[in-house]
Amino acid sequence: MGELLFPAIDPVLLDLPGPFDLRWYGLMYVVGFVLAQHILKRFCRAGFLPMNEQQVADFILWQVLGVILGGRLGYMFFYRPDFLKDPQELVRVWEGGLSFHGGLLGVCAVFVWFARRHKVPVLRLGDASAMAVVPGIFAVRVANFINGELYGRITDGSVPWAMRFPTDPVAQRLLGVEAAGIRERELKTLQAIDDGTWAKVMDRVPLRHPSQIYEAIGEGLLLGLLLYLVYRATRGRPLGAGAYGGVFLLGYGVARFVVEFFRQPDKQFEKAPGTLGTVLGPFSMGQVLCSVMIVAGVVFLARGRRAAVPA
Repeated sequence: MGELLFPAIDPVLLDLPGPFDLRWYGLMYVVGFVLAQHILKRFCRAGFLPMNEQQVADFILWQVLGVILGGRLGYMFFYRPDFLKDPQELVRVWEGGLSFHGGLLGVCAVFVWFARRHKVPVLRLGDASAMAVVPGIFAVRVANFINGELYGRITDGSVPWAMRFPTDPVAQRLLGVEAAGIRERELKTLQAIDDGTWAKVMDRVPLRHPSQIYEAIGEGLLLGLLLYLVYRATRGRPLGAGAYGGVFLLGYGVARFVVEFFRQPDKQFEKAPGTLGTVLGPFSMGQVLCSVMIVAGVVFLARGRRAAVPA
């Protein structure tokens, strides 16, 4: 029997005047894009990606737009389909809400457009992008953990690394902060941790899987290691265009599909209070979307062929 204490880290790194702050979540996206640009430049120097470094810098700028627009639109359509009743919700990005799968679609749209415009092999650009994006996935999952969001399903003390999240709805009710605004709720929660109020009520909050860490390890570290080993093993004679992207789609899809069994499904899909918000039998929306990724990954791998020159 045991548990780990959730670290009390303020989601805001730098509190700025006005409605916007420098948050760990936003910073981790910046870290991801900087690392992606560095990796893509290395692919260019190695001859794997037929682009110059200035094109890489331009590509990253367009990818930022693709991630934000695609991620936001994907979140609204996949997870908040009733947003059309209040279209202004679409632009309230400071309230949170980006979908990985939506961001992926936005990224794919950008690199198809960019590849055609600059006459770059689209599938090879997809391969390089797939391998470059993994550090960013790891970084953003760490930010999810700092925010205390996307936490796991309820478990018990038999899981020694289980945690009680002060962002859990049960905890928020016990702390009396559930009706506050986002930043006010964060500050009151941190204050409750500092003044000992949290310690007095935490035993009444359920233990949960730290699924953000599971995702960081599976979708970030392990998938990144897999892609690195595949690239190193085939560096002398690269796989056919699209094959590395196929490894990414298949690897991410499988890792996320498995972790979703430990992650709390989205509340808006609950059919009744206290039930799990699954959408297709026992499967969550994330698992449904990952199933599409898995099929696409198998297709790209099946058509991928060994070739010295990208197709």
